[in-house]
Amino acid sequence: MTKILLTGTTGQVGWELRRALMPLGEIIAPDRHALDLANPDSIRAMIRNVQPDAIVNPAAYTAVDKAESEPELAIAINSIAPEIMAEEALRLRAVMIHYSTDYVFDGQKTTPYTEQDPTNPLGVYGKTKLAGEQAIQAVGGAHLILRTSWVYSRMGKNFLLTMLRLARERQELKVVSDQIGAPTWSRSIAEITAAIMFADLDRWQDFNGIYHLSASGKTNWYEFAKEILANDPDRSKQIIEQLIPITTAEYPTPAQRPAYSLLDCSKLIDRFQLHIPDWLEVLKLAIESH
Repeated sequence: MTKILLTGTTGQVGWELRRALMPLGEIIAPDRHALDLANPDSIRAMIRNVQPDAIVNPAAYTAVDKAESEPELAIAINSIAPEIMAEEALRLRAVMIHYSTDYVFDGQKTTPYTEQDPTNPLGVYGKTKLAGEQAIQAVGGAHLILRTSWVYSRMGKNFLLTMLRLARERQELKVVSDQIGAPTWSRSIAEITAAIMFADLDRWQDFNGIYHLSASGKTNWYEFAKEILANDPDRSKQIIEQLIPITTAEYPTPAQRPAYSLLDCSKLIDRFQLHIPDWLEVLKLAIESH
C-alpha cells in the first residue's frame, strides 16, 4: 500500500486532500505539534520515521500581509521546509507534490501566465514561495509543483467566508475590482491532485516540473463577492445594502498584490487529460457544501 505523508491538514487544501487521497493509500497526517515546519530537525525526523512513498505538502505560511513583518518565519516554512522535504524524498526515492501560488508573478501581463513565463514576485510571501519552488527543482527528485490562485473553502480564513460574515454585519462593503484572477475551490485542487496521483509512481520522473492548477474563467474580487452574496443559501440573514467596487489604490495593504494573475492550465490539462471547471460553476457547489 502506498504510504502518503500529508502536511497542513488543518488548512483549506490539506483538509480536502486528506479526504481525497484516502483511496490511494495510507495517509499519515501529523499535526503542527508533531511536525513543526519551522524546525528542520522536526521535518527530517518525521519523514525518516514514516518512510513515505509520497510527500504531499500543501502547508504554507499564507498570511500575505503579515509576511512583510515576519520574513524569517515565512522563509522557514515556505522556502527551507520544502527544500528539506525534497532532500528527504530524494533519499527515499519518494515523490513530492508541493503547492505554490500565482503570487510568484508580478501581474504585469494581460494574458494568462504559463509555466514558462518569467517570475517576479512583489512581496515576501511570493518571494518565499518562489524560493521553495526553486529549492525543490534544484534537489532534483521526482516532484510536481502545482501553482494555484485565489483559494477558498467553507473552512479556515478566506475571502468566501469573510464576505458571508461581513454581509451579515455591515450595510456597506467596498471590494477591489481591478485585480483579475480565478477563484479556486480547495476541493477542486484536492480532487485534481488525487486524479494525478492515480498515475504509476514509478513513472513520476516523466512528469516532473511545475504545473498551473486553478479554476477556468476569470473575474475580479468585486464580481466574486457579488456572486458569493447572490448564492448565499442564508441570504435572508444578510443586512448588506451596498456592495461598492473600488481600486487597489483605495485599499492599501502592506503587501502588493499582482493586478493580473490568471494561470494558463493547458499544460496540466494536456499532460494528465483533466477537465478543470469554470470558477462560477464550482462556486455554487462550494457554497452549498460542508
